[in-house]
Amino acid sequence: METRDRAQHAPPGPGETIPVPPDFPVTWRTAAAENLFWQRDRMHFPDPLPPLVTTLFIDEVFSQAFGYAADAHALPISLAACAQNGYFYQTAIPKGHSPEEMEELGAKAQEALGSAMGRQLERWNTETLPEVREHIAAWDRMDLAAASPSQLRAYLDETVERTLRLWQLHFLTVIPGFPSVSIFEDMCRDLFADDPEFVPHQLIQGIPTKITEMGLALWGLSRQAREMPSVRQILEEEAAADVIPALVRTEEGREFLADFHGYLAKFGQRGDSALCVAEVTWIEDPTPAIKMLKDYVGQDDRDLQAEAEALATEREAAIALARTRLEGFPEQVRGQFEYLLDAAQQGIYLAEEHNYHIDFCGMYRVRVVTRELGQRLVEAGTIEDAEDVYFLTLDELRAALDTFGESDLRAAVTARREEHARQRAMQPPPVLGAMPPGPPPDDPLSLAFMKFFGGPPQISEEPNTVQGTAGSPGVVRGTARVLRSLADADRLQRGDIIVAETTAVPWTPHFATAAGIVTDTGGTLSHSAVTAREYGIPAVVGATIATAVIRDGQMIEVDGFTGLVRILDAV
Repeated sequence: METRDRAQHAPPGPGETIPVPPDFPVTWRTAAAENLFWQRDRMHFPDPLPPLVTTLFIDEVFSQAFGYAADAHALPISLAACAQNGYFYQTAIPKGHSPEEMEELGAKAQEALGSAMGRQLERWNTETLPEVREHIAAWDRMDLAAASPSQLRAYLDETVERTLRLWQLHFLTVIPGFPSVSIFEDMCRDLFADDPEFVPHQLIQGIPTKITEMGLALWGLSRQAREMPSVRQILEEEAAADVIPALVRTEEGREFLADFHGYLAKFGQRGDSALCVAEVTWIEDPTPAIKMLKDYVGQDDRDLQAEAEALATEREAAIALARTRLEGFPEQVRGQFEYLLDAAQQGIYLAEEHNYHIDFCGMYRVRVVTRELGQRLVEAGTIEDAEDVYFLTLDELRAALDTFGESDLRAAVTARREEHARQRAMQPPPVLGAMPPGPPPDDPLSLAFMKFFGGPPQISEEPNTVQGTAGSPGVVRGTARVLRSLADADRLQRGDIIVAETTAVPWTPHFATAAGIVTDTGGTLSHSAVTAREYGIPAVVGATIATAVIRDGQMIEVDGFTGLVRILDAV
């Protein structure tokens, strides 16, 4: 009884098992896994993953890809991942067995990262991006429609291998990027500690990437639509789902539609989350992009391109001011500042740029292959709908292709869809396993990833407030629009404040409509914070309980300086 009471009323101590909610059954593959400290990644994977994505990404890709990149940078840790009730959890596993060994490994990692930080862009342009494009070209050469079952099986194996390689490249890119930004910010705060208004982020803002280009290009289409009377009328009056049929009926509409399809060909290879393999993309259903166009057309007092250019001008002015203030410092300090400034600008650029090429364009090709496999299994009578393929495991998909037309997995798919629906209704705990034996590490890499994922939950002592982390400066008041997923974004109106678990890369175009951002997850280097700064809107990130406490329609105030969200009324 005493042990049970402690589990219910007192937090577990170092090394002790973390209590599991009774409605969240946990199964561990090994006894060793149960004794590790597992953290849920709500920022990238807020929803449960279907079986095909789980068995592909977790079983075949994640740990192997990170391990490859970790070895390349001499990191003292490896990462492992698991799915519990479909939800993604990850843990860091030290490579050293003693504090002394970890300290020695950490020193080697800092040396390797210090070297890698200075050549991030060079490696991306000369090695990584060309290879990514080769993989995408190879996928595009696959003649899936004409392939025999055995050829489809070979294409599946090839896709798994290419996916693993793309994620190796993904981690090779991001591992030096986050520390470069984090270390630069810390240096700036030390150098300019006497100026509380100095904002290190200003020195690395306004750097164009494919992600910002995606938003600006859609905005440009909205400006074009405003100059085309019939197109503007259709966007203003028709429901999003009816816009394209209405455009087809007019000559001006067809002209605009050609440009819109050109936009989709370039930027529509994306879904609603960080891993869009099992999600309908904009190319397949452009309704989300149409909804954003409808929002944009009604905004006549903004110039996003000019705002982006103003951020770049502000950046250069901030850099010039910083250099002036450093004129009396030793040459070594000034040299370190310039090196880290350059490294941080490379890191912040690639943190966004890689998303387009690897996470969007690359994972879209994985969807193209797997969905075609699903369609062929429909024709063979194995499953009922092409999307059912995502409710098979990778091994089941392999076997279904090996015995083409001989298996019937429809009942299994039905049961898994029902289970997936039950999982979506669960409240997964933030951590599982056992508490870590000591305090969190404070090496540069660990601190950088904490700035990306966010630190421990913060509790506000003020009533009717939620405490998070200051993500983007500024203070704004507006109507809270609590969005559980991008599917809810059609409720967003100009001037609303997005309140969400996370606003991953696919949410970016909505920042042109929102007045502010509040997220449960993330830190100062998260995509939510970085993008809010690029759009010049206040943001509070890592607010943990924001979506649970703030109700849709409430008036709230977002203080991007202090990380505080004030609830101003009750609904």
